[in-house]
Amino acid sequence: MVNTTPRSVLAAAVLLTACSVPAIPAVATRIQFAPGAAGAGDSYLPMAGNGGYDVHRYALDLAYNPRSGRLTGRAEITAAATQDLSRFNLDLVGLDVGSVQVGGRAATHRRAGGELTVTPAVGIPRGDLFTVTVRYGGVPRRLNDPILGTAGWLRTRDGAVTLSQPVGSATWFPVNDHPSDKAVYDIRMVVPKGLRVVSNGEPVPARAGVHRWRSERPMASYLAMVGIGRYQITDTNTPGGIRTITAVDPLYRRDAAAFHRITQRVTDWGVGLFGPYPGGSSGGVLDDVKVDYALETQDRPVYPERFSTDLVVHELAHQWFGDSVSPKRWKDIWLNEGFATYAEWLYAERNGGRSAQRAFDSAYSRSAGDPAWRIPPGDPGRAGMFAQFPVYVRGAMALHELRRVAGDETFFRILRAWTARYAGGNAAIADFTALAEEVSGKRLADLFQDWLYVPRKPALRGGS
Repeated sequence: MVNTTPRSVLAAAVLLTACSVPAIPAVATRIQFAPGAAGAGDSYLPMAGNGGYDVHRYALDLAYNPRSGRLTGRAEITAAATQDLSRFNLDLVGLDVGSVQVGGRAATHRRAGGELTVTPAVGIPRGDLFTVTVRYGGVPRRLNDPILGTAGWLRTRDGAVTLSQPVGSATWFPVNDHPSDKAVYDIRMVVPKGLRVVSNGEPVPARAGVHRWRSERPMASYLAMVGIGRYQITDTNTPGGIRTITAVDPLYRRDAAAFHRITQRVTDWGVGLFGPYPGGSSGGVLDDVKVDYALETQDRPVYPERFSTDLVVHELAHQWFGDSVSPKRWKDIWLNEGFATYAEWLYAERNGGRSAQRAFDSAYSRSAGDPAWRIPPGDPGRAGMFAQFPVYVRGAMALHELRRVAGDETFFRILRAWTARYAGGNAAIADFTALAEEVSGKRLADLFQDWLYVPRKPALRGGS
């Protein structure tokens, strides 16, 4: 994510397209079943996500009426039990649940706040695959958090767009809403004639009147998106051969060609620096959604009303840093935002703009007494997750200081090793620091401690 106001899993996901999930056994003996946790254990967002299972796949059948704002849905969730489950939770905000089935059998359910608690007819043994089918509907909510900002299902002039960082996906489908549980997605949607739908992954042929998109690479739930509108859609390959799909609201049709061209150019640039493109396609959505940030929704970043080259660089860099390699916990947000911000500095440096060193020097000139230095990017707290200078800018500075100490050749080997080793999975800051030491052969603990965890302006080290 990056603001647009001035400032600027499974490692091998199982795609189950047929109903081949074994039925839950009618009798389970000598197993002590227990409830799954109503939260993934994240210190910043304790009720985000849930415990006791690992989702493999979401299959969503949706219908939306922009005039009434009503969404109806059927979610089929394929998961594996990670404990002997007596019941489990899904995150769901504001929508009405009609029925729930587990393994094809009716299950009881209850609601409390943003939690949907499901009790299957019989317990689910650890290791078993199971399906949960939830039928639901209602008018999806727009979340307005005074700290975390606006997210969820956002209505536009002619449709809607979803922006879900960190926990907005629960406004439009039942979900294990934490980045530690990545899954593949198959989304089908019916909308009124004349509207088009874009989503993550690539379009799939469907029956008349149905729009279908499938994402076959693991995805964190906050990156799932649908966009509905009278879009102009462009679908071509970059010069480097990467499929690029952009969607532009008619209000911005004059920008459509430039938006597509810049997206293609930045995509190929990222491949050259960070390694193979992580997904099956790149792209973006330019729409009239009324928020003050863009978001790196997987394959299809969303830009509100306007875009710039820097913004496209930032959101597409996230396809490697944040989308492919996702944080284990929200305190690891530096792995997303510091890296994407540094990508902006690198793009400028390599395309006739100011050098990364000059960007660093400008940021470092901030007074040591500035309160922004007191928020450490490695653990900024819930209130500081999206703090611009501490997490984004100081986060980028930490990478530049690593580059100065390690040297260019080693630094870029570190970045490519990172995107390769943890592709499609999750990682923590400790994983990156260990990898940086491994690749560089240097002791870097003091550098990372100073730049990521000390609540003051760090001293400089390293070469020029």
